[in-house]
Amino acid sequence: MPSKKPTDWGRGTDAELAPLMRLVDFALIYTALWLPTLARGEVWDQRSWIAATLAAVLFLLIAQALELYQRSRAVRLKQLVMRAWTGWLVGVVPTLLFVAFISKSSEDYSRITVTTWFVLAPSLISVWRTAITLLLRELRSRGYNTRPAAIIGMTPLGEQLAQRMKDLPSLGLEVYGFFDDRTEDRCHPIPRSLGRRIGSLEDAVNAARYGDIDLIYIAFPLRAEPRITELLRQLSDTTASVYLAADFFAFDLLHARWGTLGDVPTVSLRETPFYGVDGWLKRIEDVVLGSLILMTIAIPMLIVGLVVKLSSPGPVLFKQRRYGLNGEVIDVIKFRSMTVTEDGTDIRQATRNDPRVTKVGAFLRRTNLDELPQFLNVVNGSMSIVGPRPHAVAHNELYRKKIQGYMLRHKVKPGITGWAQVNGWRGETDTLEKMEKRVEHDLDYIRNWSLLWDLQIIIMTIFGSGARRNAY
Repeated sequence: MPSKKPTDWGRGTDAELAPLMRLVDFALIYTALWLPTLARGEVWDQRSWIAATLAAVLFLLIAQALELYQRSRAVRLKQLVMRAWTGWLVGVVPTLLFVAFISKSSEDYSRITVTTWFVLAPSLISVWRTAITLLLRELRSRGYNTRPAAIIGMTPLGEQLAQRMKDLPSLGLEVYGFFDDRTEDRCHPIPRSLGRRIGSLEDAVNAARYGDIDLIYIAFPLRAEPRITELLRQLSDTTASVYLAADFFAFDLLHARWGTLGDVPTVSLRETPFYGVDGWLKRIEDVVLGSLILMTIAIPMLIVGLVVKLSSPGPVLFKQRRYGLNGEVIDVIKFRSMTVTEDGTDIRQATRNDPRVTKVGAFLRRTNLDELPQFLNVVNGSMSIVGPRPHAVAHNELYRKKIQGYMLRHKVKPGITGWAQVNGWRGETDTLEKMEKRVEHDLDYIRNWSLLWDLQIIIMTIFGSGARRNAY
C-alpha cells in the first residue's frame, strides 16, 4: 500500500472550518451595520443590536439550507458567492423589511444606513469567502489539506475522475490508487500518470477499514448494480466516505438534481435550473431590471414608434406567436421592421438585403431597437431579459424534427438576449449547422446558469460586437 502523504492539516474535511466560517459571517454582518452607523455619526443602540442579531441568525439559518457551510472542494467560487448573495437578498432583506413593517419600527432606522448595510453585508461576506477559498485552493495545490481518494473500477469513468483530480489540484484530492477485481485485459487502460492499480475490491475495503483511505469513488457502470451493492455492504463496516460516480452523462443531462418520490431517491436528468430560490432570484432580476429599463426607454420607445409609423404604412407594433416556457405559445411584441407581419405556418427568415425590411427597420434590427417592446413581455412574466431567443412557431416545428434536444431550450423562459446571440449566433439560419450552434449555446446557458452570467450577457449585448453580428 502507498504511504499517506503527511498532509493531515485539516485532513480532510471542510466541516472543520464550518464553525470559523459561521463565526466570521456573523461578525461581518454586525460590522456591515456598525461601519455606516459610525460613518454617519449615529448611535449604536439596542435597535442596532436587535437588527444585526436578527439578520445574522437569519443568514446563518438560510446559508445552512443553501449548503454554504458544507463541503466546498468541488463547488465553484462563483456558486459560493451567489449562494451568499441569494441568502441575503432573497431571505434576510425581505424578512427584515417585513418585520420592520409589521412592528411599525421602520421609521426608527436611517434609510441611508440600512441601505448601505444591505449592500455592504453580502459584499464583505463575498470578499471573505473569496479570500478563504483562494487561500485553501492555493494550500491544496501545494500539497496541504489534501485527501487521498481511492477509485473503485478501472473504467473510462474512473479515468475521468482521476484526470479531474489531477487537473484541479485546488480540490485537494489525490489519487490513492485504483482497485478492480477484473484481469488486466478486461480493464480499461489507465495512464500511469493518473495512478496505478493497487489491488482488488477486498484490498480497498481493508484499506478503508485500517484508515489508509477515507474517501472512495465507485466508478462502475450502472449495469454493475450487484457488484456495487455488495461493495457498499462491505464498506458499511468502515468510516470511509463513499461516492457513486455513475455515468449519468450518457443520458445528456440538463441541470440534473437529486430528489425523492416518497422515500425513493430519484435523479432528474432534464430539468429547469429555475426552481426554488434560483427561480425567485431570476424573477426578481427580471422584474427589477425590466422595470428600470422600461422607465429609462419609455421616451425613446415613443420616438421609435413615431418614426416607424411615419416611415412606412402598417402598425407600429406587431405580435408574433412564439414558444415560451415548457413549449406554451406566447405573443412576443416587437416594433415592426418589415413591410409584412408574418405569423403563419410559413415564415421566411430575414436575409441580407431583404426587400421586405424597411430602411428604418434595417437600423432597428441592426441596433436591436426593434426588440425594446419585449421588456413588456419580461415584466408580465412571459419572457426573461436573458434566455434562449424565441423562434417563430413554424420554425420550432421544423427544427425540433432535425436537431436532437432542440425543445430542451424551452425548459426556461425565452429571453430578449442570450448566450448564443452575444456569440454571434443570431439572424438567418440558412444552414442546419448554424441552428445547431445556436441550440448548443442555449443548452450550455441552461446547464450553467448563474445571476452573474446573466449580467455578463447583458453587458456583452450592450457593448459587445457579437450581439450585432448577422443582424439584418
